[in-house]
Parts: sequence; structure tokens; C-alpha cells
Amino acid sequence: MRLLTVKNLNHQSKIVNLKSSRGVRGSFFVLTVLCLFFPIPSNAEQDPPCLKNISSQDALLVAGPDGEILYKKHETKKHIPASTLKLLSALTATRHLGASYRFKTEFYMDADHNMKIKGFGDPLLVSEAWQEIADALAKKTIKLNNLILDDSYFSSQIIIPGSKHSTNPYDAPVGALCANFNTVFFHRDHNGRIVSSEPQTPLIPYAKEKIQKLGLKRGRYTFSHDQKEIALYAGNLLVTFLSERGVRCQRNVCLGAIQPEDRLIYTYLSRFTLEDVIRKMMAFSSNFIANQVFIALGAKVYGPPATLQKGVKVVSGFAKNDLDLKYIQIAEGSGISRKNRLSALDMLTILRAFKPHRHLLKNTGDTYYKTGTLRGIRTRVGYINGSSENPYYFVIFLNRPGSNIDTVLRCVARSIKKVHPVNAYR
Repeated sequence: MRLLTVKNLNHQSKIVNLKSSRGVRGSFFVLTVLCLFFPIPSNAEQDPPCLKNISSQDALLVAGPDGEILYKKHETKKHIPASTLKLLSALTATRHLGASYRFKTEFYMDADHNMKIKGFGDPLLVSEAWQEIADALAKKTIKLNNLILDDSYFSSQIIIPGSKHSTNPYDAPVGALCANFNTVFFHRDHNGRIVSSEPQTPLIPYAKEKIQKLGLKRGRYTFSHDQKEIALYAGNLLVTFLSERGVRCQRNVCLGAIQPEDRLIYTYLSRFTLEDVIRKMMAFSSNFIANQVFIALGAKVYGPPATLQKGVKVVSGFAKNDLDLKYIQIAEGSGISRKNRLSALDMLTILRAFKPHRHLLKNTGDTYYKTGTLRGIRTRVGYINGSSENPYYFVIFLNRPGSNIDTVLRCVARSIKKVHPVNAYR
């Protein structure tokens, strides 16, 4: 069946974002977007009635495998992309660092037998990684005096636009030295005692004290927005793992700096490549991972300390110089900020460049996609595989409050199915 370009763009289909706060079932999503690839009669009387409720704040763009635009509506107007911005951050990092890049963390010993840790922003220093580190360090020493943490690779003044000072993991702060996404996951037993919800993560006194101070009940929470405190949590967690392996820390866990005379004893290279990091970032739409990579990238290109401004400079420069996107606005790397702005046409350019990496996105059948959600904002962008290796592209931005995406999608799908039966897609 041959696809035709809609000539009268004033009466074209206006499909909107497919993600509610809990998502839309994948099979319905595939059917709805496939419907986009068949032209709707340009007579306004035959348009689905719900399209009359789509305001000028929305945008739609669908393009064929060769980039030819099949449908478009408000495609040049700047919109808030929400988490779909993560594609640009991931693409920039991949181009600068390479898909096989691995984050590192360095371990030193000084003349007073203090162990020092230098963090470089590894976003996946989870408990399993810290246990692996403890295994390696236990082969190098049986005791140490102080454990000194150097988190100076990141500026101590980083504030992510759009994030709030909350305990929600969505707002987890960034840092050069972190553990478990700067969150703790716990519940209370039948006696009301606070216990870890992760068998691989002991609930150490440092974390328990923070939980009690905040009065948290159960769940996963960000326990601090102080970059010094999140580094101290990572250090105290490592001391616990070292102790389990017979290594004793005689004194304190504290903050300090690596000195030229300190001896490097171990470098931990993450088991995860940048490609792995991006896949996990997309799967969980992690703002923490996105901005860790975004800010660390700034230091990698322009030198430490890492700052938000350097990350913005790298990503904006890549967009301008490599993608010819001269008028987009980038405030941070995750999409949490409403100051981020780009058009559906800009996103199409990003999607075309990201195409070799589309397997890193969530997928339902032949559809690979990224969603975005903020208050009053719903976005979805991605690819639908066609009959060849080259996919179709779609960009759907809905930038207004009070919209009912499910109702719009059902209305449009019903209208299209009247002309193109479901069997046509099988």
C-alpha cells in the first residue's frame, strides 16, 4: 500500500502524545501511530471531531524513512520537550565519548595510610559496584586510618533548573561521588523498625539517621540535596562493605583532596559502557543519570570542575555545529526544566541522528519511543520500523494542561479505522 503526502496541511491529522501519567497500552499505541501513515481526507468535515480541541500549543510531525514529512502541524513552534530531551543529551555524549566509554573512580593511599577516593561522576555506582570495589581493595590492605573523599570533580554549586528540593528520586541531586542514585530504599518491619528493601544494600546508620530526621515512612527517597552529604553516604557504605571483608577503617569518613604525592592503588572502571548507561537512562527515564552524564561531559570537554554551564555549552554546541540546530534552548540535560525549548522539526533532526542508537529506547513491537511528562505536558517521539531497515519518525508534543490524551487517541483511531481496517496493519 503506497503512502501519500497530505497536501492540505490545514486539515491534517493531529495525533497527540500517547503517554498518560501511567502510560498507554503499547498495542493501542502501535495501532494509533500506524494510522498516521495513511492520509486522512483533507475535507474538514471528515476530520475526527476531537481534533477541534487540539490547540495551537500542540505539535505533530510524522516523516517517512527518507525524512520526507508526511504530516505536520505547528512543526516550527518551540515547545517544552520534557524527557524526550534525553535523546539529545545521549546523542551528544555518544559523539564526544563513544558508546564504549566507561566511567572511572580512583583510589589512593597517602603516607599516613589514609585511603582517598576520587569520584568522576559515575552514575551507576550502585551497591553491587561498591561491593566489587571492596573486593578489590580488600586484596590491597587490611586496615586504613581515615577514608577521605574527593568530590571536587563536580562544582559544589550545581542546581538543576526545574528540580525541587524534595525527597522524590525524580529530584535526586548530582555529584562526583554517589551511591545508588543518591537514594535509599527501605520499609518498616512488623515492629516498626527501619530496614533495607534491597538485600544488596545494608541500611547503614548514616542513612537511617537521615531517614529518621526526615520522618520518612517507606519507599525510595532522596535523603539529601547536599553534595557533601551524598558523598559521605557513598564513603560510609564502602566502609561497611570493607568491614564485611575484614578491612577496618580506624577513624573517620571525611572530605578532603587528592595530593600529588598520594599513591594510586586502584582504578575502578565501571562494568557499564556509556551505551549501557544510556539504555538504563531511557528505560527508567532517569533525570539523575541524564544530568550526571550531561555535567560530567562538560568537564570532559572543557575541564574540571564540572558545572551545569559547561554541560549546556557542550550540548548546545553539538546541536548547533553538528545538527545545525541554531535556535533551540537548553537549560539542563534531562528535560525536567520548562526552560528547555525546541520544535518538532528540531526533534526530527535529533531523531534522524539518533537512529543508529534507537535500540536503546523502550520498544513495543516495531515501535521504539521516548516519552516525556511534566505537569500539563505530554510528549512522545520515536520510530516505527517499516518494510526496510529505515524507520518512520514521529514527534508528538502536547504542551497544555487539562488535555485528555486517551480520549483524543481513541477518537482519532476510531475515525481512521473506518477508512483503514485493522487487518490492513497485520
